[in-house]
Amino acid sequence: MSKIKIYTTSWCGDCRAAKRFLVEKAIDYEEINIEKVPGAAEILKRATGGRRSVPTFDIEGSFITCSPFDRTKFSEALKALRVEG
Repeated sequence: MSKIKIYTTSWCGDCRAAKRFLVEKAIDYEEINIEKVPGAAEILKRATGGRRSVPTFDIEGSFITCSPFDRTKFSEALKALRVEG
């Protein structure tokens, strides 16, 4: 399984919900706080058409923006990308 990158901010409730979901599912992830990591906001804006929408996930180069966070829709996206069984 590949490691998921999740672009977040410190104030984002949807980001916290997404991280809880990943922990519950035992899915390894790397958090990238766009307020603290130099260049991260620019990567996020390029991936999302100019928006700073969080949480956004990078799964092997496929970017998924999930705001507001929806457990069911995100689970379906993970299954489609073969990250979650």
